[in-house]
Amino acid sequence: MVWLSGLLPYQQCEQVFKFIGERLIPPSSIWRQTQRHGERLHAFVQQQQAQVSVERIILPDAIHDHNDRKGVSIDGGMVNIRGQGWRELKVGTVFDVETRWEHNPQTEELDEMAHGVNVHYTAVLGTRETFTPALWALAVEHNLPTARERAIVGDGALWIWNVAEDVCPDGRQIVDWYHAVQKLAAAAQALYPEEAYAKNCQRWFKDMKKHLYHGRIHKIINALNKRERGDLSQYFERHQRRMQYHQFREECWPLGSGTVESGVKQFKHRLTGAGMRWEEDNANEMVVIRAAVLGNDFYDLWEAAA
Repeated sequence: MVWLSGLLPYQQCEQVFKFIGERLIPPSSIWRQTQRHGERLHAFVQQQQAQVSVERIILPDAIHDHNDRKGVSIDGGMVNIRGQGWRELKVGTVFDVETRWEHNPQTEELDEMAHGVNVHYTAVLGTRETFTPALWALAVEHNLPTARERAIVGDGALWIWNVAEDVCPDGRQIVDWYHAVQKLAAAAQALYPEEAYAKNCQRWFKDMKKHLYHGRIHKIINALNKRERGDLSQYFERHQRRMQYHQFREECWPLGSGTVESGVKQFKHRLTGAGMRWEEDNANEMVVIRAAVLGNDFYDLWEAAA
């Protein structure tokens, strides 16, 4: 019942029990059971986070690090909380990195592309300071700190990179490719506001996108500074080292934060449906359940918290 409520809204759970389980269980009963067990699971998760805090955990010597390549991705979404309005839900994923040959839309050629697989989730309705321990605990659980090779992918939000420094300080830091392209497109339209879809705008964007793809960020910065648009070049200056996409591709790292962006959408699907408003405690409990369901970790969590 609790697992199903992490998958579907309570009214839909009622329908599943009615037509598949042939049982009549009202949404109020499902809600009460979920609240009771959600409180238990949430308390257990917080206890586990305290036990593996940076101050308490001792990592083995680097010589014992494993060769499984690991990745982290971070993003955020909004949840409606009673009496508070919309608040940010910070979401993090930890995943394995694997490569496979497929069509590269940028080069129109067959290429070895990196993807995140075996994705696990955590989420916190709170500040960066409360989110960081949760992501660190997930990273420890899935052996990220002891991986020889690791990377973290996110958009340009500064809070993401502050978390990255705490959770994965020596990993590759990669700005999501699609987010960088969006910033570049916005810069092109800002340079040519009267002809956003005209040839000059498209030509400039196409040329700069080639530089972006090959990691020649200084070309973009110089082009914007020559037009006296330091307000636009500042973003690329700040993240220049995180946009070395030619190097990241050669090292077979994912360039996009699709794992966590998909995760944010799936959290929002359960938490931000039509008319949904949550008490803060209930939202935090559902977040724990939803994270375990999405990462196929629910039964392990249930047994561990028993």
